[in-house]
Amino acid sequence: MDKNFSSMIFFLTLISGTLISISSNSWMGVWMGLEINLLSFIPLISNSKNILSNESSLKYFLVQVLASAILLFSVIMNSIFNGMNIFFYNDYIFILILNSALLLKMGAAPFHSWFPGVMEGLSWFNNFFLMTWQKIAPMILLTYCINFKFITYIIMISVIIGAIGGINQTSLRKLMAYSSINHIGWMLSSLFISNLYWMIYFISYSLLSLSILYMFNYFNIFFFNQCYNILNFSPVMKFMMFFNFLSLGGLPPFLGFFPKWLLIQNLINNNMFMLTIMVTMTLITLFYYIRITYSAFMLNYTEIKWMNFNYLPNFYMLILNFSSLFGLSIIFFIYNLF
Repeated sequence: MDKNFSSMIFFLTLISGTLISISSNSWMGVWMGLEINLLSFIPLISNSKNILSNESSLKYFLVQVLASAILLFSVIMNSIFNGMNIFFYNDYIFILILNSALLLKMGAAPFHSWFPGVMEGLSWFNNFFLMTWQKIAPMILLTYCINFKFITYIIMISVIIGAIGGINQTSLRKLMAYSSINHIGWMLSSLFISNLYWMIYFISYSLLSLSILYMFNYFNIFFFNQCYNILNFSPVMKFMMFFNFLSLGGLPPFLGFFPKWLLIQNLINNNMFMLTIMVTMTLITLFYYIRITYSAFMLNYTEIKWMNFNYLPNFYMLILNFSSLFGLSIIFFIYNLF
C-alpha cells in the first residue's frame, strides 16, 4: 500500500515537472521543472529486487544530470554575454550547446548511446513513459531555441541510426529503443512545419507504442523467440501483435502511415532535401519489421486452428489494437462524412 501511494505521488510530480518546464517563462524555471521530472522518474524505475533496473536508473540519472548541467551552463553563460536577457540568442555556440543538451535528454542520435541500455533494464510500463512522456519537455523546449541547420543534421543521423540499429536485434526492448530513435527524427522534422503536426505525430506514436507495449507486458514478452513460441497458442493475438509492428513502421493502410503521410506531403511542399533520407531509412525499418512478421506467420507458425477462445484479447487490448490497425480507415471515413 505504501509503495503504491509513493508511486502515485512520484507519478504526479513527474507530470507536474514536465508541465512546469513547458509553461515556465524563464530558463531557470525550465531547469527546475526538468529536475523535478528527473527526481520523480528515478524512484519509479528503480527496483531493489532487480539489478538491471538499478543499473538502468543509475545510467539514466547520470546522463540526465549531465544534460541538465550542460543546459544550465549554456543558460548562465548566455545570460552573462547577453546582459541577462536570456531569450535573445546572439551567440551561435550557446544555441548549439543548449540544443545538444535537450537532444541528449530525449536520446536523439548521436547522443543516443545511453537509450537502448537504459531501456533494456526497465519494465514495459517504464519503457512506455521513457519513450513518450519523457520526450515532451525537451521537444517543446527545443522549439524555443531551435537551430534549424543543426537540427537538420540531427534528423538525418537519428533516422539512419534508428533504422540500422534495429537490424538483427533479438531483444524487443532494444528494438523499440532504436525504433524510438528513428521516430525522434520524424518528430523533429515535424517542428519544421508546425507544433500541430508534432502533436499529431506524437499522439499517433504514443498510441501505437501503448498498443504494442501493452501486449508485451500482458504476455511478459521480452525477446522474439518468446513471441514465436507463446503466441502460437493464440493466432488472433499473434496477428494483432505483428501487424502492430507494421503499423509502427508506417506501412499503409495502418494508422502509423497517417502522420508520416502528413509530414511527407508538407516537407515536399517545403522542398526539404532530408526527406529522401528519411523515407529511405523508413523502408529499412519496414524491411526488418516485415522480415520478422514473415518469419512469425510462415516459418514459425505451428498452430493449425485459427481461433483459440482461451486466449482472446481483453477489452483494452482490443480497443488499442483496433485503433492502431484500422485508425487510418476510421479517419478517412470521418473526413468524408463531414
